[in-house]
Amino acid sequence: MSDAETEFKNYFNYFTEVEEQFQRTRGTGLFLLSPLDWALIEVWKDAGVPLEAVLRGIDAAFEKWRKKRNRTQLVNSVAYCAQAVATEAQQMAGGGSPSRASESAAPFSLDEVRSYLLKNAADLRKAGFHEMAAKLEALAADAETQYRDLESLEQTLTALEDKLIATQRARLTEDDLIAARRELDLQLRPYRSKMTADQLVMLEKQYLDRRLLERAGLPRLSLFYLR
Repeated sequence: MSDAETEFKNYFNYFTEVEEQFQRTRGTGLFLLSPLDWALIEVWKDAGVPLEAVLRGIDAAFEKWRKKRNRTQLVNSVAYCAQAVATEAQQMAGGGSPSRASESAAPFSLDEVRSYLLKNAADLRKAGFHEMAAKLEALAADAETQYRDLESLEQTLTALEDKLIATQRARLTEDDLIAARRELDLQLRPYRSKMTADQLVMLEKQYLDRRLLERAGLPRLSLFYLR
């Protein structure tokens, strides 16, 4: 498998591979990531941080943690690895170390894509988003064509998701927004020193967007969530 083919297949495995790497490196069996963790992974993905840099950063962060003499607490958040991930991304950008291409299976089948589109369409229709549901149903009806160009399909779904988030955000009250930000601040407090100001701004946006849809019972539309 060529590097280009591996990169394409890893493109949609980003969340899954980061989750599995964190769980494996943590070494304590099944560990469920928090909404903050998922939001941070999405920040890295949207910022174009290579998957390889994230995986190496997790390795490096845990290696440093294991060398500490006083380890009174386990690493309970991907945010603990933020500094190490940033360092690895900078090294890769500067050609500091070669990428290790790992073979990865195709992320999902045609039937899985079609089912995903139809399920999200049904959820949106129940929530009253009939026009958006109809667009997803049309994409599902043309799934064979869409499957030939998953990146183009992803762009379409991302645009629809952005519209959905904007609609829900407009319905937020000031009290809702304050409560969500307080919740984020509480979770993020131990890790703020590991992130830049720009990272914190992006993380706040991703976290609030995720919580916004979750609380409204609305689906994420991006293929990244077909896991």
